Amino acid sequence: MPLDSESQAFIDYLNSLGNPPSETVSPQEARRNFSKIFQSPGPELELVEDRFIPSINGDIPIRFYKSSKSKQLPLLVWFHGGGMLVGDLDSADGIARFLCSGSECSVVSVDYRLSPENKFPAALEDCYNVTKWIFDHPKDFDTNPEQIAVGGDSAGGNLAAAVSIMSRDKKQPNIAHQLLVYPMLDCNFSTSSYIDNSEGYLLTKSAMKSYWNQYLATEKDKDNPYALPLQLKDYSNLPPALIITTEFDPLRDEGELYAKRLKDSKVNVVCTRYDGVFHGFFGRTTLIKKGRLAMDQACLSLKEAFKK
Repeated sequence: MPLDSESQAFIDYLNSLGNPPSETVSPQEARRNFSKIFQSPGPELELVEDRFIPSINGDIPIRFYKSSKSKQLPLLVWFHGGGMLVGDLDSADGIARFLCSGSECSVVSVDYRLSPENKFPAALEDCYNVTKWIFDHPKDFDTNPEQIAVGGDSAGGNLAAAVSIMSRDKKQPNIAHQLLVYPMLDCNFSTSSYIDNSEGYLLTKSAMKSYWNQYLATEKDKDNPYALPLQLKDYSNLPPALIITTEFDPLRDEGELYAKRLKDSKVNVVCTRYDGVFHGFFGRTTLIKKGRLAMDQACLSLKEAFKK
């Protein structure tokens, strides 16, 4: 099936803006263009507060969201997308608000260090350190340390998967659930989804090659599962997962392969492909019906994870 009419209209609108491909401009220009496109409103909440988490690499900016005054709410640590190159707390604000409101969880959105100024493992260090800090200081977020989930879209999905793997390997913090939205998990550009969707659907093969080249510090990083989670050898004892993929996306096959490997390792995983939509549809809840459906599914998965 072709792109649905709402998705096509959104991509036509983006094309009409005339922004150059991110791989052809400086990181600073790419970030400005991304922010113009992907800042979107979300629901009003009880609390939205900018904070900093200390680390040996400098304070890490976060944004803390609560939808109610309820105590001891479960908490989702959210990592934004953007190929490790673009994105920030403002571009992720709408998604974070919808996740907070719909899941009845608190949300912490993380403004991790970006490449190419900060190559692997800088972003992962920031994301793990924030997650571990919340686990160690649950009173600061009025949460239960045993009810922490991680999630992210695209590059953020990579970071959520990697934080889950690192947390398992280090034996803390305990991650209750991972929400991976069209995650960026490998740099194999020969999959069917890369071949079929190399251009024309917002995220392109050339952009992904550029993102990986700017994120990875050495060739050896391509074998490191903390950088490329599909290089993992042992998938056992990882957190339960919801993995969302989309038809017109170069990253579709790697997300679905990751789900299969989790399932083969007896990890409880649900993988849902949304047909007719593109990489970037998640969070476009007012413009694309399937964006609303995917958001509802993500929120329900969090509710169900914390019932157990």
